[in-house]
Amino acid sequence: MSGRGELRRLVLGLAPDGPDQLHRLTQFRQEHPGVIIGSGEFGTWQALIPEPDGETVTTRHTLRELLDRLDELTAEQDIQPGADPG
Repeated sequence: MSGRGELRRLVLGLAPDGPDQLHRLTQFRQEHPGVIIGSGEFGTWQALIPEPDGETVTTRHTLRELLDRLDELTAEQDIQPGADPG
């Protein structure tokens, strides 16, 4: 049995909100290879974002919610001090 098939079953079991989130998770991991994403306790999803002075840990109930929050957090990190955000 392939690792990808096992991952798919795990994600579908933990993420009833979706097979469409598998693609989103894969894309996020490609764009942010340093961010660690996995299952947390009590059926949650958790991510660890490394930072120069430590790390940020975020937990959400669904994969969709976690990826939404990670999009927000990584967008904030992409804005450099003194830079025009938009």
